[in-house]
Amino acid sequence: MRKERSGFSLLEMLAVVVLLGIIATLVVPRVANSSLTARSNTTQHILSSLNSAIEQYQLDHGSYPSSLKELVPDYLPDGVPACPEVGGQFTINEKTNRAEVIH
Repeated sequence: MRKERSGFSLLEMLAVVVLLGIIATLVVPRVANSSLTARSNTTQHILSSLNSAIEQYQLDHGSYPSSLKELVPDYLPDGVPACPEVGGQFTINEKTNRAEVIH
């Protein structure tokens, strides 16, 4: 009669830990990089929306706004969006009359 063993051997546990470590070293950098890419893409999308609102303001008023706050609530009903980049803030470049991110 053969005795049934219960649990896992130390070698089996070590193999699982090594495999999980290998998987983690492949996945973690990609997740971190995708987060940065998502923030950058979101920032570019918001800049595009802000520039559209600035151009619409100029068409309606004949001049460019001096700040993004002038676009609220007619052109930005939800207010000036927050910048997804750490420490970033949206503003209007006085020379180009385009939205930009300042850090």
